[in-house]
Amino acid sequence: MSQAKAGRPFAPFEWMLAGRYLRSRRKEAFISVIAGFSFVGIMLGVATLIIVMAVMNGFRGQLLEKILGINGHIVVQAMDQPLTDYEAVSARLSNVAGVKLALPFVEGQVLSSGPSGAFGTLVRGVRAEDLNKIKLISDNIRQGSLDEFDAGNGIAIGTRLADSLGVTVGDKVTLISPKGQATALGTTPRVKAYPVKAIFEIGMSEYDSTFVFMPVKDAQLFFTMEGIVSAIDVYLDDPDSVGQARDLVTIGAERPVLVTDWRQRNVTFFSALEVERNVMFMILTLIVLVAALNIISGMTMLVKDKGRDIAILRTMGASRGSILRVFLITGASIGVAGTIAGFLLGLVVCLNVEEIRQFVSWLTTTELFSPELYYLSRLPADIEVGETVTVVLMALLLSFLATIYPAWRAARLDPVEALRYE
Repeated sequence: MSQAKAGRPFAPFEWMLAGRYLRSRRKEAFISVIAGFSFVGIMLGVATLIIVMAVMNGFRGQLLEKILGINGHIVVQAMDQPLTDYEAVSARLSNVAGVKLALPFVEGQVLSSGPSGAFGTLVRGVRAEDLNKIKLISDNIRQGSLDEFDAGNGIAIGTRLADSLGVTVGDKVTLISPKGQATALGTTPRVKAYPVKAIFEIGMSEYDSTFVFMPVKDAQLFFTMEGIVSAIDVYLDDPDSVGQARDLVTIGAERPVLVTDWRQRNVTFFSALEVERNVMFMILTLIVLVAALNIISGMTMLVKDKGRDIAILRTMGASRGSILRVFLITGASIGVAGTIAGFLLGLVVCLNVEEIRQFVSWLTTTELFSPELYYLSRLPADIEVGETVTVVLMALLLSFLATIYPAWRAARLDPVEALRYE
């Protein structure tokens, strides 16, 4: 019965031997050091992969949320004739299947001037009920309110723009448009001061320092576009369904229109993010590969050092399969332990990445992840289950493959040759 138990694959004595080989003695300290480096290498490789991919996923997701939160998924522009019938077209588009909101707007570039300076900004005129439906704005009002926004002569600006101009709620901002009135001496710029009614913070520095919202009627007067809008933003229930929705929107407009979607407008930006994400995955995978190569070197030295023990085991009746499994367990244990430790380390860092960033910034007195460079005010991290599982399985597979050759060498060891000079 005991021989049957000993002869079955992965018997208790095989696990016992593997455990003893993992626990170093004084003369085997160097082998244990290599095994330790392999463990640390795999742990750091897995953790780094999980952290970097989660941050890049969070970065892409946050940018997509901000960009699509303030810009429509589909933009409908006029063809042949201006959008004078924008109220009727917006109502028809709102009834199209899959459309959540159709928002007509007037848009123009101006120079905004305040006590602290002047900056180029983008003015967007919208209806008050539509602005309240843009949750990225209405849910992030830091000062003032959007109540009676349609009453006129009031604007909403971003926090960074307010800080740059040196204004707060109630102060006036002067808007200067180059498209003014034509006179005998030429075109004169249009200049008008508007009080700040609300200050919002989207969390994307480019938008918080650029956008100015005003009532659509005021924007039409300011840009001399009475009764006309620049375009209609269409928000969908599912942003990824723009392919099918484009045709429905074109038909639903019931007039000649030019339709563009968010993928067309941001194709270069998001393609660059995707390429960078894939390249980073390939580069960081090399860390795990190097750690797996350390397992090969450490296991090869262990096999050489344990040649006498292997020979004695073979003479006592241990099969080649048993020896193979002993060293497979030994090497794979390093990889499995390192992978689990790396997964836990990566998970902890991802859940606290913003706090870690703030601590490192405080410790080094430097600005890490500057909003001016990376657009976002917080460092995001979004752990995708499928991607994390892929990283863990890849690390386990590389660790297992790294143990095959040393284990095979141990199983092929000839007992006679190993004991000849003992």
